[in-house]
Amino acid sequence: MTHFATSAIHADDQNNRVPDVAPPINVSVTYRYDNDNLKICDEKECLEEMDSVPVYSRTAHPNCTRLESVLSSILNGHAVVYNSGCSAFYAALVHYNPKRLFIEESYDGMHAIADIMTRNYGMQQHTFDNIEKYAQVGDIVHLESPLNPYGISSDIQALADRAHAKGALLMVDSTLAPPPLQNTWDFGPDIIMHSATKYFGGHSDLLAGILVTKDKDVSIQLKGDRIYLGTIPGNLESFLLLRSLRTMEMRVLKQSENATKIVQYLVDNKETFDKVLGEIYHSSLQDEPFVAAQMSGGYTPLFSFKLQTIDQAKHFPEKLKIFQHATSLGGIESLIEWRVLSEPELDQTLLRISVGCENVDDLIADLQNALQQAQKEEA
Repeated sequence: MTHFATSAIHADDQNNRVPDVAPPINVSVTYRYDNDNLKICDEKECLEEMDSVPVYSRTAHPNCTRLESVLSSILNGHAVVYNSGCSAFYAALVHYNPKRLFIEESYDGMHAIADIMTRNYGMQQHTFDNIEKYAQVGDIVHLESPLNPYGISSDIQALADRAHAKGALLMVDSTLAPPPLQNTWDFGPDIIMHSATKYFGGHSDLLAGILVTKDKDVSIQLKGDRIYLGTIPGNLESFLLLRSLRTMEMRVLKQSENATKIVQYLVDNKETFDKVLGEIYHSSLQDEPFVAAQMSGGYTPLFSFKLQTIDQAKHFPEKLKIFQHATSLGGIESLIEWRVLSEPELDQTLLRISVGCENVDDLIADLQNALQQAQKEEA
């Protein structure tokens, strides 16, 4: 078995159609039939062959096929890619059609999709406390770990055991802990999802989502659904995501290392900025044994902290030079967000940081300068 970096660069060599070292962008919507090999196939045959013999790009296209070859290799399963993380979550609900969804804190888009399913189809929603009381065969328990916007981890195996005891399935949103940081399969989920917009994309220039299953038949069925949901990623987005995967390991490891060092700096200097800096949240600060086991490759590159007042939090981003004030995460550039702008229900003193690939000393100096300014303003 090849290592992550090698697979990310070469797992799609099997799909080479031209001698180009860098795969071309295939922009065609439709593809010529092979007039010497015309055959009428049933639905199952068509689904199984559509990657090797492209016909229409809503069904399959060369860039997406290459992409799924790489993703299946580095994610240790059968990967199906979508045009956004929300599309991936919706596709899972459509496929499994649970009568009950058990969900707590997670990305607000997941809750919005769940509410649509409840409104239109009567799907019940419960918290994890109600798994033992209400969960039945075919229901889904959905966990996001690490959790946005805090970057803290939950015990995946413990929740998997609870779900499986009732015949339910565990779906884990592992967006904030992509490989090589966390091998989510080791902890009992039935399906894994990622918003590939974030660390898989890594350059803030594409939207994509991923579902990964250990069951090949399920992946084929998901691809069949995707044809008519219309959620396959486009040619250009697939090309860009494939490009990004080539450097994913070095990017994510650098981001993780940077984030952990920055968090430690803030913890070590909290008293220095006592009039400004409040609580700090990150998986590296958790002491539960399961955290180190799950995050065996490094801690998530995202963390959050609170300031002492709402006004401090609102104006802190403008004091920074390197960190850009924007939403989203996972890109090579470091971002900060006054998080209430995206999630109005959150504490208005909360700031979320997505750490990029810049020099960590420069990032720490930028935060230090902003904290010093804020501290002086309160003197």
